[in-house]
Amino acid sequence: MTDPFTADPFAADPYTADPFAADPFTEALVTLGRRYVRDAPGSFGKGFLAGRWLNAHLRDHPRRRIVDLASGDRFAVDTRDLIQRYLYLFGTWEPHMTNWLRGRLGPGDCFVDVGANIGVFSVLASRLVGEKGRVVAVEASPDFHQRLLRQAALNGCHNIRALNAAVSDTRGPLTFTLASSRNMGANSIVPYDGPAEAVFEVEAVPLPELLDDTEIASARVIKIDVEGAEGAVVRGLAPLLGELRPDAEITVEVTPDRMARLGDSVGELLDTMTAAGFHTYRLPNDYAPASYPPALVGAPRLPVRLRCPVTGESDLVFSRVNAELLA
Repeated sequence: MTDPFTADPFAADPYTADPFAADPFTEALVTLGRRYVRDAPGSFGKGFLAGRWLNAHLRDHPRRRIVDLASGDRFAVDTRDLIQRYLYLFGTWEPHMTNWLRGRLGPGDCFVDVGANIGVFSVLASRLVGEKGRVVAVEASPDFHQRLLRQAALNGCHNIRALNAAVSDTRGPLTFTLASSRNMGANSIVPYDGPAEAVFEVEAVPLPELLDDTEIASARVIKIDVEGAEGAVVRGLAPLLGELRPDAEITVEVTPDRMARLGDSVGELLDTMTAAGFHTYRLPNDYAPASYPPALVGAPRLPVRLRCPVTGESDLVFSRVNAELLA
């Protein structure tokens, strides 16, 4: 059996390069454009170039590369997928979340990454928490779980405990659907009626059952990104909230429309966290490619106290700190 910690990062990867690759001249222009958008000083034309051409081209004419990220980590990427394309093109994913985690995690901490995808935040956290710290990376997709293991090996991360599991409020099988390989992070249990590229079933477990006593006691940040299933994940986490360290914080990407299709609501989730003594903040996020060039991201943004209803996809941060700005 192949050891994922020593395997070629691209071995047995079903997402091969597009057979209808662009001509060499166009590919050379794309390489130059990527270097300009990512590395050149100034901001002139970068948003337009990234948003109107490079993003779509790299999606439709995918490249498979090992790239250095702005964080110093290295990732094997296939640009057909949204997250991996942004890593290749911009060297980062969710820059404001990345900066916030840098300010939160320190040596000896534990980071719990529910919905870890290919491990962008798990690998970042591995370096931040150091040899005495821990990272628990939970990913339902068997394919993404294997990719996460490869990324961990590529970066020499030996403090990551990677689990191929789903998280919910009760035990039982869950069926996931991947609608398109152009956004492979969108594996979801939300009912979907369209054509699917992949369907798989994984046993779900409440998060407290996946963590050991040391991980619970040292958990500094728990990050939840589960494509609409966040209501069930937080319900399952609720009994554990009172046992977390006083400075523990939880960040949840909420998608109200998907939650509603599963019979959940953002309001119920907020009530659960408030009852446990947490205050709610919103962290800015923007997935538009025109906003991602490093020169356009601007200064790191901090979570701001939530003052209005959550009507669209949002990154929420829950903390026992009571302030207007979560510094």
